[in-house]
Amino acid sequence: MEQEPNDVIIMSAINSGATRFGKIVKKTKIEEDQLGKLLDRLIDRGFVQMVEKKGLFGTKKEITLTEKGNKELEERKFELEQNWNQMVTMWKSGDKQKLQQYMNDNHSILPSMMYLGIIDLMMFSTMMSFVGLAMTNFIPENYMQDTGSSDIGHDTGHDSGDSSSMGDFHGDGGTGDMGGFDVNF
Repeated sequence: MEQEPNDVIIMSAINSGATRFGKIVKKTKIEEDQLGKLLDRLIDRGFVQMVEKKGLFGTKKEITLTEKGNKELEERKFELEQNWNQMVTMWKSGDKQKLQQYMNDNHSILPSMMYLGIIDLMMFSTMMSFVGLAMTNFIPENYMQDTGSSDIGHDTGHDSGDSSSMGDFHGDGGTGDMGGFDVNF
């Protein structure tokens, strides 16, 4: 079943613990009015439900995935992973035109792939350079800004609890220092 890419992002956010409207807005960076419409559609399709829970200060409404929603999310994740694998195969084959055409034809799924952590950012950046494009041509800026809360970051090579080793492995941090990464592929 073809879905809006944001549907998958919303269901993934709910699945990972964002069960309140405000938390979903914050986690997905989808505007409130658009999120409301998308949630209504997801409820109508039977993928999510509103559940009232009793708490210390009265009842509160939470949004949860239904069994049907869980199944749909898993299927969509699998499809997105297959799409990513196709892109990697095209990139490795060296066919710039085929890869660029595939990206153009499937640009709407790239934000979902990024949100779900399917895309390897270093490889995707290299792919974009390979076809002569910028990542912002395909990934909205709001998904590029805050990667600190997901698994999309990179390893700095030192234990953050050991301040004595800071800088030992990655240069002095001055202009042009890329944190120990060789960016000249």
